[in-house]
Amino acid sequence: MGAAEPAPAPASGPDVDADIVILSLDRIDDTLAAIESALGQSGITRHVWVADQGSRPENLARLEAFCAGREGLTLLAFPDNRGVAGGRNRVIAPGRGRVIIALDNDAEFGAPDTVAKAVAALDAEPSIAAIAFRILRYGDRQDDLSSWGYPSSLLPRAGETFEVCTFVGAGHAIRRAAFEAAGGYDDTLHFTWEEFDLSLRFIAAGMTVLYRGDLEILHKVSPERRFDWGGTRWFYHVRNRLYIEGKIGTSLPRRAVRWLAYLVKGTLNGAGMQTVRALPQSTAMLRRFRSDPASVARYRLGADGRAYLARNDAAHRGSALDRLGREVLSAMPGAKARRAAS
Repeated sequence: MGAAEPAPAPASGPDVDADIVILSLDRIDDTLAAIESALGQSGITRHVWVADQGSRPENLARLEAFCAGREGLTLLAFPDNRGVAGGRNRVIAPGRGRVIIALDNDAEFGAPDTVAKAVAALDAEPSIAAIAFRILRYGDRQDDLSSWGYPSSLLPRAGETFEVCTFVGAGHAIRRAAFEAAGGYDDTLHFTWEEFDLSLRFIAAGMTVLYRGDLEILHKVSPERRFDWGGTRWFYHVRNRLYIEGKIGTSLPRRAVRWLAYLVKGTLNGAGMQTVRALPQSTAMLRRFRSDPASVARYRLGADGRAYLARNDAAHRGSALDRLGREVLSAMPGAKARRAAS
């Protein structure tokens, strides 16, 4: 029998502006630095929540010793890893801050007032559900291209502010009321596309996701304990995207074209079987999803929602043929962009 779940921690009080949440799985030195960065945020009232999801005993011991007795900090130690989506759900649940700030455990805030500015922006405009932060490399403060989750044509505008269709997990802010109304993250995604999936529900509800290039996160881009493209990451990438496309009503022929493009790309990168396995699993997940009318209703984009996606994403990516060509060419042997996802 596995270790028991930790007892529910006391919730942060109603006077807390923001809950800063961090998921931990080893990478202990980076994790401690991330917590210090969160505790150093000023200009607001905040509570820092850390959820450990199965770190090695020696690393968990260091984390517990670091967190013990520190004001404004709660550590939840879980025996298992429920992935990004499930982990965020359980670390967010006990909080009471009206804004949720997520920080990767290999990242730090770019300035001590980053959280205060994000809270002020959400307080000023009730239609904003989430704010995407600019993700920079820790060493040289250049844009972290591995964390650029938007059309590449928007990269020259990385320092600006504009509407987007998703946010990046390394650092972002979410209005708690919008998060709860949307039903939180979809636990079944486990890893990859969970931010896009949640953003689609925000957009379907008539809300906005805003990118703020002046709110910066410094990302150390550590390879330790990450999914490897040769392991399971490509499987999740394909499975989850096909599942999400089905959720929003993308037609079967269009989903089939996407899967074929993934199959070519995966095969060229030695991950063809991951692509094959992803298809039936995404179909089974979609079947279960469609059996719940309340969940289905949250993804009904309507004309306004589809116009939002077209204006803030598709308009910046070129034609479907262009996108397909980039997917395939980026996977060709010897290509500069040889990694298995764009």
